[in-house]
Amino acid sequence: MVNENAVSQHYTHGDLLGVIQASLGKIGKSTDTVTIEDLAPVDEFHTGGRIATENLLSQLNFSADDHILDVGCGLGGAARYVASRIRNRVTGIDLTQEYIDTGNQLCSWVGLDGHVTLQQGSALAMTFDSASFDGAYMLHVGMNIEDKAKLFGEVYRVLRPGTSFGIFDMMRTGDGALTYPVPWANEDHTSRLATPEQYREALEAAGFEVSATNNRRDFALDFFKQMKAKTEANGGPPPIGLHLLMQDSTPVKVKNMVDNIAAGLIAPVEIIARKS
Repeated sequence: MVNENAVSQHYTHGDLLGVIQASLGKIGKSTDTVTIEDLAPVDEFHTGGRIATENLLSQLNFSADDHILDVGCGLGGAARYVASRIRNRVTGIDLTQEYIDTGNQLCSWVGLDGHVTLQQGSALAMTFDSASFDGAYMLHVGMNIEDKAKLFGEVYRVLRPGTSFGIFDMMRTGDGALTYPVPWANEDHTSRLATPEQYREALEAAGFEVSATNNRRDFALDFFKQMKAKTEANGGPPPIGLHLLMQDSTPVKVKNMVDNIAAGLIAPVEIIARKS
């Protein structure tokens, strides 16, 4: 069983808010002028970033009246994007306290603290009332959660009937040992990948109906190819990016993940489900 404290510790930075704030000056912005577009390179910690978020969101049909749940929200980048696009309410939950504290401050900077609320907690034991949300999504979260059945059971519980649940996770697509470290784990002890078929089984066991499964391997490889080319052309990473989160380990973690994807061992996969 994966220890939730170990997972939280893996993501804890120590001075994340300070590092992000210091980086704003490098792009000519301040906490009064920064936008969600400026923050997207650091606060959407999943393959494809904002592009992947937009693609998943386009399949979920959320509306301005909906209260949406972001499972494993991280810094809340996706939650802020959803709220800014739809002008609805989004609540996010994440294990890592530093991510929650930093994310709530970022919401304040961009004027979305009235639409987005982030709170610390476990997705396996959420404190929300049953049938309290009009939809949910999670982006690169399940890789650290072993008990997918319990996870999806909790999401099913807090959703209202007839609502959508979108998933974009890194999943197992082939046999063989992975090369570590990767962005979500330094070793296999805290990595709990599953296949798309295992996700479907767990979702259906919870009561969901799965309507679509999309392997995004080619998209991921192209995304990282373009990111590498841009980094090399600019002589290094941009002032604001995922390297602020992963620090010195960024190059090796990204390289290992890309190598694992290219080898056919893993791939980012979308799953669209509905609570019947």
